[in-house]
Amino acid sequence: MRDTTVDHGRILRGRIATSLAFLLFGTALGTWTARIPAVKENLGLSDGLLSFALLAFAAGCIVGMALLGRLTDRFGSSRVFIPAALLEGVLLVFPGYSNSLVLLSVALFLFGAAHGTLNIAMNANAIEVQRAWGSPIMSSFHAIYSIGGFVGSITGGLFARAGVGVGVTFLTVGAVVLVAAVVAVTWVLPAPPAEAETEVKTADDGPARRSFLLVFLGVLVLCTLVGEGAAADWSAVYLRDNLETSAGFAAYGYAAFSIMMTVGRLFGDRLTRMLGPVTLVRISGLLAAAGLGVALLINSPVAGVVGFGLLGAGLSCIAPQVYSAAGNLDPKRAGRALSTVVSIGYLGFVLGPILIGAAATVVGLPTALAIPVVLAVFVAASAPAMRPPRRPSEREESSTLYSPAADPQ
Repeated sequence: MRDTTVDHGRILRGRIATSLAFLLFGTALGTWTARIPAVKENLGLSDGLLSFALLAFAAGCIVGMALLGRLTDRFGSSRVFIPAALLEGVLLVFPGYSNSLVLLSVALFLFGAAHGTLNIAMNANAIEVQRAWGSPIMSSFHAIYSIGGFVGSITGGLFARAGVGVGVTFLTVGAVVLVAAVVAVTWVLPAPPAEAETEVKTADDGPARRSFLLVFLGVLVLCTLVGEGAAADWSAVYLRDNLETSAGFAAYGYAAFSIMMTVGRLFGDRLTRMLGPVTLVRISGLLAAAGLGVALLINSPVAGVVGFGLLGAGLSCIAPQVYSAAGNLDPKRAGRALSTVVSIGYLGFVLGPILIGAAATVVGLPTALAIPVVLAVFVAASAPAMRPPRRPSEREESSTLYSPAADPQ
């Protein structure tokens, strides 16, 4: 049941605003990713020098998530959401007009900082909207992010095919992102700062225990993002080099992964209502592990594509459930919780492909790809961490607010 104390139209506008934030977040990142080769060529960068610029973006993201993201608790998620969403469109433009490695690195660091801050603010706001909405909707936001990434990648590719310069590409997409951000910040559901609220106590409350749980949830996201990074960076290499497919067929691995991840997230909220977060994460982890693991054993091109598709379907619903669990540990300080969890998790996306590459040099890529399989099994075994601690007023809240603890396990 939805919260009857808040106007339903206002909640709907808040959901649309948060959805727009996830859409522009994915679109901006997808566009940047699609034009990386052109940026590299324009500046005459080697792979090694390009990696420095990409590292600057990653560092900016971590600063935004780990430091600036915590401002969502001090000022309220909506007040951080607003400048971060606007800056996402503005700061996307500058990498396209950077004429040196130093300027590119600075531009990417700033873009990354805004990107990381928006990541925390929009997820914290999504938890607020979900609580007001009265039923699980977190997966739908992440599905929209996936769609945005696809839209951004296609848009960047079309601009590249038309011979449009990188600067014009980022300027055009940045303007569209900025317009979407203006709409989003107009309709965003306000969230009060944590200091204005009484801290929510739980039946098994304790700072040390809560900190441990947040780190553990961050590790679960890290395990999930290792799988995402593996699919993004190694699926085509595995299909092309190890299974000896054509370059065109090799691209189907990541395409299958991306499509199935989006589909899984579109159905994720319904599955959460049916199964509950614990059972859903357990099944998801096992599906991801079995899908890729069996494909590696079969060792055929078609099985490889299907395996990466099942990996995407399995991983699709895990991160939204982990973020919801983190936010529910202390709803009034969701920004701090998400800052910890997302920052730890992001390391999996950055370092995971490197780890797999290093392992591949020793044991071969097919065996190295068993790493995300093992990690998915670990996530499945850790699914009970999705169950939030009971609160003294839980029975009263359950009549108006959605709580994962009330779902069937």
